[in-house]
Amino acid sequence: MTTIVSEPTTKAPVAPTLPPVDLSDRVGLRKTAAHSLTMAYRGLLKFRRNPEQYFDVVLQPVLFTVMFAYIFGGAISGSVSAYLPLIIPGILVQTVLTTSMVTGTQLREDMDKGVFDRFRSLPIARISPLVGALLSDAVRYVIAITITFVTGIAMGWRPEFWGTLAAALLVIVCAFALSWIWAWLGVIARSASSVQGISLMILFPLTFLSNAFVQVHTMPGWLQAFVKINPISHLVSAVRSLANNGVADIHVLWSLVGAAVIVAIFAPLAVSRYSRQNR
Repeated sequence: MTTIVSEPTTKAPVAPTLPPVDLSDRVGLRKTAAHSLTMAYRGLLKFRRNPEQYFDVVLQPVLFTVMFAYIFGGAISGSVSAYLPLIIPGILVQTVLTTSMVTGTQLREDMDKGVFDRFRSLPIARISPLVGALLSDAVRYVIAITITFVTGIAMGWRPEFWGTLAAALLVIVCAFALSWIWAWLGVIARSASSVQGISLMILFPLTFLSNAFVQVHTMPGWLQAFVKINPISHLVSAVRSLANNGVADIHVLWSLVGAAVIVAIFAPLAVSRYSRQNR
């Protein structure tokens, strides 16, 4: 009679369990800044891998400047060269502010794809993905500003050097402030397409009902009243004064005040709603 000896069954080694990461502690300001810069670098990597996302900031300034200058320059200012000091600041403001809408659109896309759910499991500052997305878009502003200025100079525009740098910085500050509105929309909206649609519905009327492309005195009286209080008009006037004459007038102050008010209102709204959704 043969005895069947069964081999002892060996149990698979149990992987040691790691202690859960405690994310309840508050992250200090220094670490929050470092995490935000890391997330901004992530945004730049996305742009490098998807260069087609730069098409709007590369092509729009060239197309709009050339078309507006050669189509409307003679009718509005008598010549293209006389129209450039008027149109270049307007094109610059329109291009950069339109570019800022990408912040809310891409934020909504990342949230829909579950990217921010992964960030929530990491021991990082809760607010860093949101701030990093806004910071990375500043590169798009710089590209749009540079191409707009280079196009205008190639066509014969001769701005004041230091005033041009100050105008570029002012536009970047205002665009960053405006991006908080789109970030708030990106957090509360249901889709990226709705963010884009709402942003265009808000920004395009404000841009075209301003002094960006024509002189205010050529408009009807009722429209002049709106254009003069339009915040886009203040920003365009500030850029014109800085870039063309190197002078910082009252419109620079109004633009900075408007940017501060926007940040004071919409940054807490965006951060609060974002924090509630990512608890």
